[in-house]
Amino acid sequence: MLPAIYTALAGLLLLPLLVNFCCPYFFQDMGYFLRVAGVARRVRGYARRRPVRTLLWLFQERARQTPHKPFLLFGDETLTYAQVDRRSNQVARALHDQLGLRQGDCVAVFMGNEPAYVWLWLGLAKLGCAMACLNYNIRAKSLLHCFQCCGAKVLLASPELQAAVEEVLPSLKKDDVSIYYVSRTSSTEGVDSFLDKVDEVSTENIPQSWRSEVTFTTPALYIYTSGTTGLPKAAVINHQRLWYGTGIATASGFQTDDVIYTTLPLYHSAALMIGLHGCILKGATIVLRSKFSASQFWDDCRKYNVTVIQYIGELLRYLCNTPQKPNDRDHKVRMAVGNGLRGDVWKEFLRRFGDIHIYELYAATEGNIGFMNYTRKVGAIGRANYLQRKVISYDLIKYDVEKDEPVRDGNGYCIKVPKGEVGLLICKITNLTPFSGYAGGKSQTEKKKLRDVFRKGDLYFNSGDLLMIDNENFIYFHDRVGDTFRWKGENVATTEVADIVGLVEFVQEVNVYGVPVPGHEGRIGMASIKMKENHEFDGKKLFKHIAEYLPTYARPRFIRVQDTIEITGTFKHRKVTLVEEGFNPASVKDTLYFLDDQAKMYVPMTEDIYNAITNKTLKL
Repeated sequence: MLPAIYTALAGLLLLPLLVNFCCPYFFQDMGYFLRVAGVARRVRGYARRRPVRTLLWLFQERARQTPHKPFLLFGDETLTYAQVDRRSNQVARALHDQLGLRQGDCVAVFMGNEPAYVWLWLGLAKLGCAMACLNYNIRAKSLLHCFQCCGAKVLLASPELQAAVEEVLPSLKKDDVSIYYVSRTSSTEGVDSFLDKVDEVSTENIPQSWRSEVTFTTPALYIYTSGTTGLPKAAVINHQRLWYGTGIATASGFQTDDVIYTTLPLYHSAALMIGLHGCILKGATIVLRSKFSASQFWDDCRKYNVTVIQYIGELLRYLCNTPQKPNDRDHKVRMAVGNGLRGDVWKEFLRRFGDIHIYELYAATEGNIGFMNYTRKVGAIGRANYLQRKVISYDLIKYDVEKDEPVRDGNGYCIKVPKGEVGLLICKITNLTPFSGYAGGKSQTEKKKLRDVFRKGDLYFNSGDLLMIDNENFIYFHDRVGDTFRWKGENVATTEVADIVGLVEFVQEVNVYGVPVPGHEGRIGMASIKMKENHEFDGKKLFKHIAEYLPTYARPRFIRVQDTIEITGTFKHRKVTLVEEGFNPASVKDTLYFLDDQAKMYVPMTEDIYNAITNKTLKL
């Protein structure tokens, strides 16, 4: 009897070793799946409550349980959970009593990272209003478009953005929009101040009745994303999706005693939905900085005892490029969460700054599928988790880059790519993986849907991203398809840039694309143009025009003048060859120009400029 018991015990002890030998990632895959499944189960439970339990409910619980705990650090300012709770009560009352807003209305917020952004958002949630997160870099036509498509009645803007507000003020006034600076005074006629109104009202809790109609499908946020074409699109983020966004904080292991540092803009989903909401989920502390500073980054981490940092790949590359210091590893940072990190930068970052657990992830603001590299394998964005695939239907399909469309077989169905090959990521649209689409953009929403993919009547979300799954089931990002590229952490829609450049009097036709730059993340903007007859290129005029209409990250850094611009059989501009040829004047026969910020004009592209870029002595 005893030998049998000993044999059984030995078998039980050896089983994990055997599983680990045969399936080395089994326990990590299982752990990740159980954490994500736990998030989904909890959210389903919150959805059944009446009233539904939103993230606002959790914030109020945190403010009740730990009122004096630091919630928000900014500069030398410290705000506790209770202080932010009371301030957001005042915001809700001012919006309700003095501006006449009610649940279901939308307010656009146009400002940078600062504490006001957080308590404005919570105040709007207490009122049952949606917040449209406007990118503070956009101007003129784009700004008006972003404001109008969300149906906002009110614009709350930072006084630092006064020039941008005044530029669109006549159009907003024509549409009967109320505009306020988030300040106590206003020097712009037709624009009122908001903080003086907030100061006057009570800090008492807001009645539940003010948001009694809020459900999980009620829009909570509008976050703008440049998709494959046109102007920015307002992705609809409902209260259910806000909860699912916190799954990244759960999966990566945020803790109650963490201090989370984000220099990413709050108008993006990473800082707002992962950083801020992840902080609320765990009852942690968040540190905001108005803008990223490579020279001040680690000093901030030491000053605030930061344990978690958020990144985009370009941010960590900047840190690696700073001069080495003896105290590079003198910090408490244990984890970094973000996306877009190149393998070489990843290795250098760890070598330079210590054993920081990097959790690279893949997600899209409006998408219905995401991955996390929970094994921390350098270069990967996640794993094709066997258990996850039993619940969520996603695939990589063959894609024709030239035709800019999926490849279909003789029966009209899409073709799955084998492991090791690059394919377009698609995910089935279901109740578990919904796609809410874009506000005011029905046609744009439809463009992101793929129908009759593997069988008649099925419906999938088109991510617009090309990925690859290797033989070990690790997932790698390859490229974006269509007419979008990413630079400085921002998506740039080529058609929008082409529309702007095409307005210049000497330009007849424009083809905009992104080109890779050695040592840089993403791709930088380049435009191929065809000149009108009897017109000459004017570098000063072109610079002045694009500076008025485009944010710095979207401005074409290089111009290529061509006699003819090639098109495909479906009348789309050919870009693949142009991207491959790049901007080297030694190999490109056409005339090239470079955007010189100091001279405020486009100047002839020379080999000296090219060498300065490749040697990194000229900053882009």
